[in-house]
Amino acid sequence: TKSISKCYVQVTGMTCASCVANIERNLRREDGIHSILVALMAGKAEVRYNPAVTHPSAIAELIRELGFGATVMENCGEGDGILELVVRGMTCASCVHKIESTLMKTNGVLYCSVALATNKAHIKYDPEAIGPRDVMQVIKDLGFTTSLVKKDRSASHLDHKQEIRQWKRSFVVSFVFCVPVMGLMIYMMVMDSQLSDAHVHQNLSSEEREALHSSMVLEYQLLPGLSVMNFLSFLLCVPVQVFGGWHFYIQAYRALKHSTANMDVLVVLATSIAFLYSLVILLVAMAEKAKVNPVTFFDTPPMLFVFISLGRWLEHVAKGKTSEALARLISLQATEATIVTLGPDNVLLSEEQVDVELVQRGDIVRVVPGGKFPVDGRVIEGHSMVDESLITGESMPVTKKPGNTVIAGSINQNGSLLISATHVGADTTLSQIVKLVEEAQTSKAPIQQFADKLSGYFVPFIVAVSVVTLLAWIIIGFVDFEIVEKYFLGYSRSISPAEVILRFAFQASITVLCIACPCSLGLA
Repeated sequence: TKSISKCYVQVTGMTCASCVANIERNLRREDGIHSILVALMAGKAEVRYNPAVTHPSAIAELIRELGFGATVMENCGEGDGILELVVRGMTCASCVHKIESTLMKTNGVLYCSVALATNKAHIKYDPEAIGPRDVMQVIKDLGFTTSLVKKDRSASHLDHKQEIRQWKRSFVVSFVFCVPVMGLMIYMMVMDSQLSDAHVHQNLSSEEREALHSSMVLEYQLLPGLSVMNFLSFLLCVPVQVFGGWHFYIQAYRALKHSTANMDVLVVLATSIAFLYSLVILLVAMAEKAKVNPVTFFDTPPMLFVFISLGRWLEHVAKGKTSEALARLISLQATEATIVTLGPDNVLLSEEQVDVELVQRGDIVRVVPGGKFPVDGRVIEGHSMVDESLITGESMPVTKKPGNTVIAGSINQNGSLLISATHVGADTTLSQIVKLVEEAQTSKAPIQQFADKLSGYFVPFIVAVSVVTLLAWIIIGFVDFEIVEKYFLGYSRSISPAEVILRFAFQASITVLCIACPCSLGLA
């Protein structure tokens, strides 16, 4: 017998099934080429040739002459089949050894490892020489029962429903409490501007202005140092901080545990510091029984959480949309196949139902009217119309006769067909499409990788800047108090200068932290 080698060629520029047919037809005529199989979606041609007559680069050159791009793929391990089995009936290490040694002696098995503890076998094989059913038969003959490790066909990993729900809830909670906080804030701003107008027109002294200010309803003190405004803001802020920010806290904790700083860390830092600072200032004011109400930041956390949880919610809705399409694609795959054994003159000898994962290349599969094609293949016998709209978008059924190719997942309409399997398992057109879409979802655009890299530096940078701001203002304040006095309007004369400086420094640094949170980089 002539020795036959196999090579894989990456083919680019194929657009449809006629390109595939064109390459296959032309290469079959060439000397030394035994068989050729082209997969359109994978852009890959598997060629079996006689090394005495031709060689891979000559084959690639032939494909290039037909007008396609072709490069020889070095790693031919691409064609290895992988099989995961559950093996029952093993009692000790010698059983494991028996299975492994028998399989390794079997022609076509490249690698085999059996784990006694989990009852699992992991087998690599050459699909040209042997198939999954043969491997299972070998193990059965040794006296063990085997079954396939059940694959999750439901595509539950593509389901974003729970995340969508969780961020929606987070957004709604933050939004409900944010609206009244914003209302209070706007009211205070309007009143403040009216007061400052009055101040300009009537030349009030700052003491009289303070008296006017505290006569406003929201500035009315429930307890010394605790105004209605601050008390309401505090009440509205607590549920947002706890329920709205719950997921942020969890994710920030996970990030810090792995010593990375992501946007969640920044959000949590900004909101927590703003909240705690405001709380401490309030308690201090109450302890001092202050006449003038302190400036608090209770309005910041709800607003931030609203923006960012809205962003997250929209992001997961968008992800869910693409994933939904993928899940639909996956659901188009047939789960079972009817394999038939043919005698001379294509006489039916026997048929059996098997899992679609167990179909081997070269098997003869029968597809009844109304059935789905379990694998890609070529028609051997029968005439029928086939609905291939899932791949081509063509709603008109396509006629199939012996020699035509069929695509896994398409639906047979009126005639029974016998097909010979050419691409099985992960090599079918449908599996390749699913793989491409999944890869497109998981791979990042270069600009996105750059943004991720930046945000890794962004968080520590912002934290550092706000700490510098804090220290700078404390130093400036103690060196030249008048500068702080100029910028810190509306502080009460009853507070010691040191406390004024601290308050102002904290306000400045918290502002830096909070402004950095809803920045476009963070939201995007």
